[in-house]
Amino acid sequence: MVNLPKIFKDDDNQPSRIILPLLPLRDIVVFPHMVAPLFVGRPKSVGALSDAMNKDKSVFLATQKKAGIDSPGENDISRVGTIGKVLQLLRLPDGTVKALVEGQTRGRITRFLPEKEFFQVELEKVVETEIEVSEGTALVRSVVQSFEEYADINKNISKDLVNNVATIDDPSKLADTVAAHFSFKIVDKQRLLEATSLSDRFSLLLNLIQMEIDIYRMDQRIKSRVKEQMEKTQKNYYLNEQMRAIKKEMGAEDDAGDDLKELEEKIKNKKMSEEATEKAESEFKKLKLMTPMSAEATVVRNYIDWLISLPWFEKSDIATDLNEAEKILDEDHYGLAKPKERIVEYLAVQALVQKIRGPLLCFVGPPGVGKTSLAKSVARATGRKYVRLSLGGVRDEAEIRGHRRTYIGAMPGKIIQSLKKVGVNNPVFCLDEVDKMSMDFRGDPSAALLEVLDPEQNFGFNDHYLDVDYDLSDVLFITTANTLPDIPLPLQDRMETIRLPGYTEYEKYHIAEGFLVPKQIKANGLEGRDVTFTRNGIYIIIQRYTREAGVRNLEREIASICRKIAKEIVKNKDKDSYRVTAKTVQKLLGPPRFRQSQIEEKDQIGLVTGLAWTQVGGELLSVETAIMPGKGKLTVTGKLGDVMQESAQAAVSYVRSRADNLQLDNKFYKKYDIHIHIPEGAIPKDGPSAGITMCTSIVSALTRRPVYRDLAMTGEITLRGRILPIGGLKEKILAAHRGGICKVIIPAENKKDLRDIPKSVLKQIEVVYVEHMDEVLSHAIILKEGESLFNKHDLPFSLTAQEGVEQRPNLI
Repeated sequence: MVNLPKIFKDDDNQPSRIILPLLPLRDIVVFPHMVAPLFVGRPKSVGALSDAMNKDKSVFLATQKKAGIDSPGENDISRVGTIGKVLQLLRLPDGTVKALVEGQTRGRITRFLPEKEFFQVELEKVVETEIEVSEGTALVRSVVQSFEEYADINKNISKDLVNNVATIDDPSKLADTVAAHFSFKIVDKQRLLEATSLSDRFSLLLNLIQMEIDIYRMDQRIKSRVKEQMEKTQKNYYLNEQMRAIKKEMGAEDDAGDDLKELEEKIKNKKMSEEATEKAESEFKKLKLMTPMSAEATVVRNYIDWLISLPWFEKSDIATDLNEAEKILDEDHYGLAKPKERIVEYLAVQALVQKIRGPLLCFVGPPGVGKTSLAKSVARATGRKYVRLSLGGVRDEAEIRGHRRTYIGAMPGKIIQSLKKVGVNNPVFCLDEVDKMSMDFRGDPSAALLEVLDPEQNFGFNDHYLDVDYDLSDVLFITTANTLPDIPLPLQDRMETIRLPGYTEYEKYHIAEGFLVPKQIKANGLEGRDVTFTRNGIYIIIQRYTREAGVRNLEREIASICRKIAKEIVKNKDKDSYRVTAKTVQKLLGPPRFRQSQIEEKDQIGLVTGLAWTQVGGELLSVETAIMPGKGKLTVTGKLGDVMQESAQAAVSYVRSRADNLQLDNKFYKKYDIHIHIPEGAIPKDGPSAGITMCTSIVSALTRRPVYRDLAMTGEITLRGRILPIGGLKEKILAAHRGGICKVIIPAENKKDLRDIPKSVLKQIEVVYVEHMDEVLSHAIILKEGESLFNKHDLPFSLTAQEGVEQRPNLI
């Protein structure tokens, strides 16, 4: 049993009203029977202690309501405090005072007394209400048991202290002693101090002790869980894991921190598709529950960064001024009428229609003709941004579609990466060298491009990494290729092909004069000096030092000349004027590297000039036929392909079938061997367009009649003598014009292709349209006066020299 005396009856010798100096306390509540060290530095507090030491060492200890106030007023100090005694006072060198005080009894401030040096208050003792013995005994036991329970789990509580607490008989002293050893909140301690009812004070104390026990046990569980996780990962994760465990235990969401808050703000402010927004928000929720330093968090963070960095709806304004667009295209490129016309058409439609899906253009042509630079000019003319992706050597489908996020180091494909780089979703996107892609076990990138380049599908392009649909329908895709057959047919079907056949000599001259020469003069430090290239000087570089469809090598040769001139200027500073002529070119560049195709000096039997197409332009092709006694063997030489050899056989079969009409011996194919040769045998040749040329050469050799040397021809022959159309007519006729040919025979069905040929060339060349081989022979074979190549009863166009074809003079 606990002996419960009558509590807090006033002593007869002690007055009920007391005047004491006040010491305001911060972050501490001093209970009766509690000894506490205090560090005092504020002038009023030091003054209060000095006054106490000068009298009976008594002082009133009251806690501030807000600890951060350095100069508290009357309303900032709690009215209930503890009357205490200063046990020891020590003045430190820095002016502060260390005091050891002991609480004696509770007191309540009745009023503040005027005093400038320190707070002085009039107070009264707090009289505690009495408590029943049985209730007091139960409360005391409960408090003691709770304290012992806390001491069992908290090893910082010594056994001696537990034993001392158990021996305290006074319930009030017991409650104050126990409360002093707990780290309750200041507000809760002040509530305990102000509780005049012992029943209320014990109930509050028990609740606080039980809460402290629960918190301590929870803290131990959290530490235990964190320790287990730390052993699996790294010790550096300790604080992060502890915070995570605390938040999880409390059921609160993870504090994102400044970085996560910034990321969340970006997601909210970023305008994305509905699907992308949902995906970003979902991934962000996962990210908040992850440890920031974990590998998985890095993957999720990178994914969210990709989503919010893409231009979902950002567009550049498209220019619709057709005149300005045409001006820009003409400034950047000479010629190329068809591509320019197509771009201007697109701009015209764009001006009339608010929403138009970007066209898918494919520029096909030999190297150096300006396919890639034309795509860049299209971007400048349309006011769009420009981005280029080279597909040469790409053989992995993931280069286009990206890798799935399950792979380490996964990234989106090049399409998405390029759009992020350019910052808008409607650029001019140049897919360079689309014919140079290949495929292996990793997939076929050309098949992945089918979705990208299909206007019916690319509004929902799905990159493997993003796994959300991205709209590519506003992108103006332009692909470039050197040869069309190397592009898969399904991919060809999705693109509008525009051919860039190569520049004529006339166009190369204007490109060199207007662009290449000024560019290289500036690049080599010759700007401001008198350096000029003559017309003949540029033409000899084009004809004798380069052989290409484009102008890359032409620019290199011009640059080489400019470097040599720069060297001369540095050596001979007095000379300031240079004129590059044909002789200067040969002096600076050395002997000509290429032989110019020219007509023969005289008409010859069995020698016919044909026309050939190459990737670098057209060429004159000489076909020679020799007739020798033999057994009818046909020999074809000159490194010819299968198609060309078959054309030779078809030509021989036609001549055999027309032997009577051509006034030939019906048995000639048994008596003579025929050898057809096409010079420059190291160069591979193929194609059917030399059929009429070989046939004419055979007839000339068999009839012993010469062929006009200033005449060239091209066309495919059938066994019945019909002339079929051919390709590359523009290049072939330009080659004929360059070689001095005056007359060209072409299939009648190719008449439509003459519109692509400059009018200045057509004025200097006579073009003859033929449908049958007999017409070709009548125009090509030279006949003496009165002679006829065919039997007169054979064909309506069997002509003699006087009746039909004008006899041409021999040209020397």
